[in-house]
Amino acid sequence: MIKACLNGSRAPGDHPALPLTPLELAEAAREAREAGASAVHTHPRDETGRESLSAAHIGAAVRAVRRACPGLPVGVSTGLWITGGDVDARRAAVLGWAGLSPQDRPDFASVNLAEPGFSDLWHHLRRLGVDVEAGVWSVDDADTLAGTGLECVRVLVEVVGGSADTAVSRAHAVLGRLDELAVPGPRLLHGEEEPAWILVDEAGHLGLATRIGLEDVLHSPEGGPVDGNADLVRLALARRV
Repeated sequence: MIKACLNGSRAPGDHPALPLTPLELAEAAREAREAGASAVHTHPRDETGRESLSAAHIGAAVRAVRRACPGLPVGVSTGLWITGGDVDARRAAVLGWAGLSPQDRPDFASVNLAEPGFSDLWHHLRRLGVDVEAGVWSVDDADTLAGTGLECVRVLVEVVGGSADTAVSRAHAVLGRLDELAVPGPRLLHGEEEPAWILVDEAGHLGLATRIGLEDVLHSPEGGPVDGNADLVRLALARRV
C-alpha cells in the first residue's frame, strides 16, 4: 500500500501543485490514484486556505474526492494544531460530522497518541463510522497505544523531525516496541522532509505500507523538483520494485 498525503499543513505557495480547495484535492487524488496510490490522506481547508475540521469543509473535500475517485479510501487529519491546541474545539468539530451523510464522512482519520484527548476522539470517530489510524511518533506512544486496548485500522509509525541519519534506527525502535507489546493492526512507516525517502525505502525493505506526497516532501529522492503528488507516488513505487 502506498497512501498519497496530498497537502498536510503546507502553506499556499509552498509548491505550485499544492491542492487546497475541494476540487484541487479531488484532481490531485485522481492523479495520485492513476499513478498507483491506493488511498489518500487530506487536510481540508476553509475559504482562506487554513486547515479546518468543520463539517462543512470536511464534507466538501470528501465529497469532491469521492466523486472524482469512486471507491478510493479517503482519510483526514485530526491534528490538534488545527484547532489551535483546543481539545474541546476539536471534539466539537468532529462531533459536528454527525450532520454529514455517511458518504460525506471520511473513511478514516489519523489520531495522534501524543496529543491530549486522543481516547475520547477515537471513540467519537468510531461512533461516526470513521476508522482510526493511530499516529505513533515514539516508543512512548507505542506504550500508550498498547495500554489503551483500542483497535485501529492502521498504525502509522511516523518519524517526525530529527536527523535523517537516525531515522531508520528510530523507526525500528518504535516498530520493535509495537511488536514486543503485540499491538494489533498493520503498520505504515513514513517520515517527513529529509528522512522521507529513506523511510519509503525502509518500508519497502520491511514489506510495510508507506505514504508519500506533498505533505511529507517537496522533492525527488535526488533532491530535484517534482510536478506534484502523482509524481511522488510514481517515484515511490519505482523504488519498491
